[in-house]
This record gives sequence, structure tokens and C-alpha cells, in this order.
Amino acid sequence: MLSLRIPQTTTSSQSSVHGLWIPAALLALALSGCGPGKSPQAGGGAPPPAEVGVVTVTTGDVGLVSELPGRLEASRVAQVRARAAGIVQKRLFQEGSDVRQGQTLFQIDAAPYAATLASAQATLARAQANLTQATSLAERYKPLVEARAVSQQEFANAQAAQLQAQADVAGGKAAVQTAQINFTYATVTAPIAGRIGRALVTEGALVGQGEATQLATIQQINPMYVNFTQSASEVMKLRQALERGQLKRAKGQEAASVRVLLEDGSEYPKAGRLLFSDLSVDPGTGQITLRAVVPNADGMLLPGLYVRVRLEQSVASGAVLLPQQAVNRSGQGDTVMVVAADGKVTPRPVKVGSAQGNRWVILEGLKAGEQVMVDGFQKLRGDAPVKPVPWHDPAAAKSGAAPSSSKS
Repeated sequence: MLSLRIPQTTTSSQSSVHGLWIPAALLALALSGCGPGKSPQAGGGAPPPAEVGVVTVTTGDVGLVSELPGRLEASRVAQVRARAAGIVQKRLFQEGSDVRQGQTLFQIDAAPYAATLASAQATLARAQANLTQATSLAERYKPLVEARAVSQQEFANAQAAQLQAQADVAGGKAAVQTAQINFTYATVTAPIAGRIGRALVTEGALVGQGEATQLATIQQINPMYVNFTQSASEVMKLRQALERGQLKRAKGQEAASVRVLLEDGSEYPKAGRLLFSDLSVDPGTGQITLRAVVPNADGMLLPGLYVRVRLEQSVASGAVLLPQQAVNRSGQGDTVMVVAADGKVTPRPVKVGSAQGNRWVILEGLKAGEQVMVDGFQKLRGDAPVKPVPWHDPAAAKSGAAPSSSKS
């Protein structure tokens, strides 16, 4: 270490000192303190602006999708019942299988009905024989009455006998038809095509005794109906917005497309179509019932299953789709952070519509070309400017999809 030797004078009261060594570093420190307002950081600059993730606003037509609770229902349901009384002799189907219309399902003992049919046929044959005889007699009396060989009364009696024989034949034919129908009822067939459930009776059971005993149920599950409800107040708001021109009807509203979400959150791959909406409101729940039909060729959908339905009922013009994390929702209103050209960040009130996945539909408050902050809120420091950089959706990047956009 360099040092400076400073000579000292001696006094009478002190012993003479030849010299004192002072470190050069202390001297430099003392000299630096002589200049007022000097700082060790005088040569450094301000920190760079913080980087925040933003999306650029692009407007367009955005479909407003409602997600509603619903329940699946078979498009056709038929209860197979015994219309003939008797003992079940055979079950001719496999439970849980698909059956075709007219396929034989059960065989009921038909012996009594066969006997009744034979008796009705015999009665008809007797009536036809009587008709033949009465007709022959009336035809023979006709020329005789003109020749006054028989009286008018005898001819009238022959004609009456002929008409009575004709009536007996008609009654006999009806009895044969009735017996034939009852005999047919002993063979129980499928009224519709579909999937049949379990058999409700077994062989040897007495059915149809006093009532039409239910034997099984057939459900047609292709296509399937999905019944769902929507709040009447939401329907009224939607109609008012359509009338004011704030929204416009979805394309093909008469047969709007619907999507079915299963209980595990997955989306059924085949789209359905809206059939109708009920014209009345349930006074107990304030809900309106809607129905859609969904194809189900693979039998994946089952009757009674609870699902959620996505229905596009209207389209918002000039709307924006923003990631949900970009919107701050509170009791005071909904706001987003807009980054200006100079890097200044300011809050902006917006009007939020429905949700689409992980994005909000913004109906009002933003213009095309503006930059909305999505990420980096923790980096904001008062009015300090920021550096906007494009934001990419991590979920989309992880799945290999395209980056998230603010336009539908």
C-alpha cells in the first residue's frame, strides 16, 4: 500500500516525532468528500420497463352459446303387453338385444283361442248354408207369386228369411275375425324396432288375466332426444336484445345446432339439432323446456343420462373473445387493463357476455387494435410504463394447438 510521509515539527511539550504515515485510501476518501452531491451510482441508468403479455383486440361476429342442463330420452318407447290371457309358454328374445318390428317376443298358450276360432268358423259355415237355402227359396217364390201360385205373405216370409240369413253370415264373419285377432294376440310381437330390456315375466306365468300385463319395454335409442330447460328470464332478455338490434339470430335458427357434454366433461362427437321450444313456462320452476334430437348409431348415449347442452341462439356483432384471466370481475363492474402506445396501463370498464370455454365474450368497451393485458399483473409498478409482448396460451401450447386469439 502506498503511503504519504508528512513531516511534523516538535514542540517543547511533546517529544519530537520524526514522521507519521497516513494510508492513501483514507486520503482519497477525504478528497472525494470535498465535492458536494456526488454519489457512487451517478454513472447508472433507469431499469428497463417490465414485459407483460398482451393480446391484440380483433372484433367480429361471436356466437353466444348457452350451456344448459338436460336429460337424454329415447325417441320412441313401447311397452310390450299381453292382450290375450293365458300362460306364457316361450320367451323368444335375448334381453338387452336389438329387435326388429314384428319380431316374435313371447308365445302365450293359444289352444283356447284356436278352439274359439274353429267354433266361429263352424258357425259362419252354418250361417252361409242357411243363406244359400233362404236365397234359393226366395228366388223360387218370386215367379210363383207373380202367377199367384203362392201368397204374398209366403213370398215376404222367404225374403225375410233370406235377409236374416245374410245377417247371420255377417255376424259369423265378425266372430271369426274376432277369434282370429285373439288367436294372433297369443303370439306377442315387437310393436317397434329398438333395444329391448329385461323380461318382466317368465315362462309359466299367467298374464292378461283382467289387465294387459306388461311383459317388456322396447326403447328406440337411435336417434335420441335430449330435453333441457332454460330460464324464462334469459329467453326474454335474449328476445329483447334481438328486437333492439344488439344481437342477431344465429344462422339456421329454425334448426339450430346443439352439442352434448357428457357427465365426464367430454363432448359427444356428433352434433344434434333443435326441434322445438315449449310455448309455456313451468309455474313451479320458471323454466322453458326445449328438445333436440341427437344421432346415436353407436349406442353410446343411454336414456336417462344427465348431460349438458351447448346451444347457440344468437350472434353478437363486433364482439371480442378474451382469456378469462384478462378480465377482472367484481361487484363494482368488469374491467380489463389496456396498454397504450406509450406503454402506460389503464383500466377499462367492459360489458361481459357469456363464457366460451376459458374465454369471455366482451360485448362492449374495446376497439380493434387495442392491446389488452393478460399476464404480468404482478410486475406493474404505479404509473411506470411496460413493454407489451404477445401472449400465448400455455394450455394451447401444451396441446400443440395454435396460440389463443381474441377473435372467434
